Parts: sequence; C-alpha cells; structure tokens
Amino acid sequence: MTPLLSVRNLAKHYGARIGCTDVGFDLYPGEVLGIVGESGSGKSTLLNCLAGHLEPDTGEVLFDTRSDGPRDTLKMSEPERRMLGRTDWAFVHQNARDGLRMGVSAGGNVGERLMAVGARHYGDIRAQATDWLGRVEIAEDRIDDRPSAFSGGMQQRLQIARNLVTGPRLVFMDEPTGGLDVSVQARLLDLLRGLVREMGLSAIIVTHDLAVVRLLADRLMVMKSGHVVEQGLTDQVLDDPQHGYTQLLVSSILQV
Repeated sequence: MTPLLSVRNLAKHYGARIGCTDVGFDLYPGEVLGIVGESGSGKSTLLNCLAGHLEPDTGEVLFDTRSDGPRDTLKMSEPERRMLGRTDWAFVHQNARDGLRMGVSAGGNVGERLMAVGARHYGDIRAQATDWLGRVEIAEDRIDDRPSAFSGGMQQRLQIARNLVTGPRLVFMDEPTGGLDVSVQARLLDLLRGLVREMGLSAIIVTHDLAVVRLLADRLMVMKSGHVVEQGLTDQVLDDPQHGYTQLLVSSILQV
C-alpha cells in the first residue's frame, strides 16, 4: 500500500535553536499518528511544517495526490498548496477562533469551504451545512447564529464541521481539546473518534495529553528538543516506553 504521506529528513531551525530535525515517517490511509512532548519539544513546529504553514529548511513531504500520485508538497506552487488545503487537507486549530470566521454565521462557516471548491447552489450548500452541524451535535436552529454566541466546545465542533465538510483525506490537529473543560473534552474526543472511523480519515494529532492519543492514535511519536526520541504503536509506547524521556513523560502523567 502506498503511504498517504511520506516525510523524509524534515528539519526547521530558528537561528541556533532547533525547531525539529531529521524527522521521517510514513502515514498510511486511515491511520492516526499522535505526536507528544512537553512545550518546546518541536511538535507544533513539525505539524506546521507538514501542513505548509512553515517552510522547513530541508526535507520532503510527499503526499499521494488523487491525480498525480506522490508529490512533494514543499515544491508545489502556492495555488496548488492552497487547493490541497481546501480539499484533501484540513487543519483544526487549538483555538477554534483561529479556524473560524467569527463574523459569519455557523452555516456560512461550513458553506464557505464548500464554495471554495466550487459549490454554488445555495439550497444544496445550506442543506450540507445543516447536515454537518447535526453530525457535530449543533442544533439546526443555530445555523444562522454567529460563532461568538457559541461556547468553546461548540466553536471547536463547528471548526471540525467546517474542516470535514469537503471530505478531506488528511487532517492536522493542533491540541484539539486544549483549553476545554474535562467533560467537554470527553464529548469532543468521542465525536472525533467516531468521525475518524466513519470517514476513514488519516490524521496527525499534536497534543501534550496522553489520554487523547491513547483514545485516538494508532501510532505515537515522542519528541524532545526537536528530535523524535521514540515511536511505535500507541499502546506499546505508553505501556512499555523504552526511552528515558518517554518513561518520564508517562510516569509524570500517571502521578497526576
């Protein structure tokens, strides 16, 4: 099977400081990869390099495109990369406000992404927006409300609907449950797990919360000071960590 995403020798430096270095992995269709590490470990730098938000210093990010097979996204033109970001890729921000148009209605937020890929029939767009609001547990009668009238958890669910409405194959998630109450986190995680399975999504999830990756991720990558220090099947890494840093990370969570 061809990997959906192949990353080779990816590195990003900020002057003398390492953002991430010598990162490589394959992600297969329908697979979820979790990336964990403490603040400053390089996990968000890596995610932003993969998603095209940051330009790495070296490396390849090969994506198996629908039309041309594997292509290095770092060598794509800006319009090509932008279209990829509207169709086959999606990015869920930690702060939902970064991924929403706060001055546009809930339905408009979902509809905008459909219009970006060519949808023009108002009735169809509104029907799809209504359907997706329902799928992320937002009541139909809230379709014309603006996101500012929603709770944090609802804003995050709306951002997810906006991202998934075009049926992407790869979703990047940056601390998707960060800053939410525990009960709200649990509901959101349950929703995400269901959508990932139902849609056969591949996803890369950055988080500091090991409970999130245990629930969602098939494989786990542990980062420290810009380096990948351990990777493997999620349960294997968490239940029998080999690297001293991973052991420390797991034991510190267990003691909380």
